[in-house]
Amino acid sequence: MFCYQCQETVNNQGCTVKGVCGKPEETAALQDLLIYVCKGIAIAAEKLDAVDQKAGRYVCEALFTTITNVAWDDGRIIDKIEEGLKIRDEVKAKAASSLSGAQPDCVTWAPKNREEIMAKAMSDEVRINAASNEDVTSLRSLLIFGLKGIAAYAEHAAVLGYEKDDVYAFIMEALASTTKDLSAEAMIAMVMKAGESAVTTMALLDEANTKTYGNPEITEVNLGVRNNPGILISGHDLRDMEELLKQTEGAGVDVYTHGEMLPAHYYPAFKKYGHFVGNYGSSWWHQNEDFETFNGPIILTTNCLIPIKKDNTYLSRLFTTSIVNYPGAKHIVDRPSGGEKDFSDVIALAKTCPPPKEIESGKIVGGFAHHQVLALADKVVDAVKSGSIKRFVVMAGCDGRQKARSYFTEVAETLPEDTVILTAGCAKYRYNKLPLGDIGGIPRVLDAGQCNDSYSLAVIALKLKDIFGLKDINDLPISFDIAWYEQKAVAVLLALLYLNVKGIRLGPTLPAFLSPAVAKVLVEKFDIKPIGAVSEDVAAMMAGK
Repeated sequence: MFCYQCQETVNNQGCTVKGVCGKPEETAALQDLLIYVCKGIAIAAEKLDAVDQKAGRYVCEALFTTITNVAWDDGRIIDKIEEGLKIRDEVKAKAASSLSGAQPDCVTWAPKNREEIMAKAMSDEVRINAASNEDVTSLRSLLIFGLKGIAAYAEHAAVLGYEKDDVYAFIMEALASTTKDLSAEAMIAMVMKAGESAVTTMALLDEANTKTYGNPEITEVNLGVRNNPGILISGHDLRDMEELLKQTEGAGVDVYTHGEMLPAHYYPAFKKYGHFVGNYGSSWWHQNEDFETFNGPIILTTNCLIPIKKDNTYLSRLFTTSIVNYPGAKHIVDRPSGGEKDFSDVIALAKTCPPPKEIESGKIVGGFAHHQVLALADKVVDAVKSGSIKRFVVMAGCDGRQKARSYFTEVAETLPEDTVILTAGCAKYRYNKLPLGDIGGIPRVLDAGQCNDSYSLAVIALKLKDIFGLKDINDLPISFDIAWYEQKAVAVLLALLYLNVKGIRLGPTLPAFLSPAVAKVLVEKFDIKPIGAVSEDVAAMMAGK
């Protein structure tokens, strides 16, 4: 086993026995093989005259499956591998006239049974660190992990009926490139192109979400509970949310969000449901406690799903769907073409469960995506010009288990009262319940939404640049203090680099997959830096450094 795709990897070097996330060696190996199969599809797809949307959609689903804390059921991962081999052969047949000469093993490998699949998965040749040169490995890893994030966002958009051939074409091109002997310059160029694709894909998902459910609005979200049975929904899939709310209407069952599903409350389309009560608990890594006390069924629509502890009792109440899976959990099958997913088993179980245990009370405010913030642009600009707002600090990204992440809470507490925090993703849970107040009615924490809504923060920054007549986004009074954990955050980082954002602080650690030489390039070109001492970082950010 070798895995270093997440921030919590062992000693910031790599997991070699079992993942810190809890992923067993066999599961990690099967996910490596799934990527290997995707590379075979990509090599063949590159030769086609037109984009194969079926193959593109499959590769996005498959890459999403390999993101941290998504897939835990080896049988289902093998199912996905077998599906991929069929799609690869279909694409090969279409591209037969252009596929000449010897092809890489990922294009030709043909297992006879599941035993051969498992044996291949355990072989070193499918590992992401199979290349002997550490800089080649580093650049390929950075690209593949960025692709995983792009694929996840593309899949969310596709669920709502929004797809772009350009995104699928780039994913194929980039995956195929990792099988070729390219120069360092060519590999870096491909990584930067991934940043461009990440921006395109997040813009597509923003369009899909807002055209389907409306532009997020400033919203107070309840943190308490009611006396009805409840269903807890986590992840990112808003279509699952929509269908669950429809099917629970009038059932006497309340619906609560958890983790990254919190921003669903900001969308106008969901405000009409009186049984959509509020948010329960905190970010993903608290779920062993939050899911236990919730008492009712839990639905995981996407990551993050973490292993259930021995003293947890909620496995019988856990439902997965889409690309998420877990041994022993009930899986809700995909919706039929033109239809909806069937949540009737979840609803029936909820009716037999006691109401959630209240673990906190009060309200939090969110809904500050780009449309809402730009509607307040005059107020924001006046506050900046008057000196009421001295600086914006973007603290988007991921939360995680490491104690070092208390840094982000301490930064929020230490920042002067004339600063505003722009956030998106589950990183917000480190400070979104702090009493930080407001500046002339503008809350000091502006939550744009899910991790993909980091796109909103970029749109806001670019618009402010234009309003203030600046030539460079880096001339704005904005600092970037980003928390990362999994691969969607890598896609967001590459998007920011593509937009030429410089001086990003990244923590709690720099990624293990950055070799010294690759890290040096990023530092020299973009001034990326690790987080440091809270007081020193706050002082530097306030000084524009």
